[in-house]
Amino acid sequence: PTVANDMRTDAIIAVLLSLIAMFLYILVRFRNVAFSLGALAAVAFTAFTIIGFYSLFWGVFPFAMEIDQSFIAAILTVIGYQINDTVVVFDRVRENVGLYPKQDFGKTINLSVNSTLGRTVMTSASTLLVLLCIFILGGDAIRSFTFAMIFGVVIGTLATMFVAAPVAYLTDSRKNKKAAK
Repeated sequence: PTVANDMRTDAIIAVLLSLIAMFLYILVRFRNVAFSLGALAAVAFTAFTIIGFYSLFWGVFPFAMEIDQSFIAAILTVIGYQINDTVVVFDRVRENVGLYPKQDFGKTINLSVNSTLGRTVMTSASTLLVLLCIFILGGDAIRSFTFAMIFGVVIGTLATMFVAAPVAYLTDSRKNKKAAK
């Protein structure tokens, strides 16, 4: 129990520090709080969805779904993968804002997500192919890790498109409405 409490505390601290670092990185890189909040919302959604899935299906699947160090490593890896995907989309948003400064921000985000969609899907598909091979052909020792990675890549890809971009749009829209008043 003492080791488990220490591991849980260390995992919480690691995740919180990584979220703070990512928020600051996105804020410095894009100079817009809307992008930072969108990225953070997507990362939180991804991490909590994986943890919730593991909690719901613990003991149901025929392999160990323990929350241990390899699970924490999978969560942190998925967070890194997902934030990279989000940064690619937000880079395209920033590029399109520069190209079309008078265009509605919602249309710019839609254009940016659509233009990066092929790259996002192909990257995720190739990653999933490798993870599925490791899951099927690998041993029991890494099965839980690869399962968390498979689920995380799918959820992380969806969160980039359906959480990060809409939260950035809503946050920026509110900022623009306040500035107009």
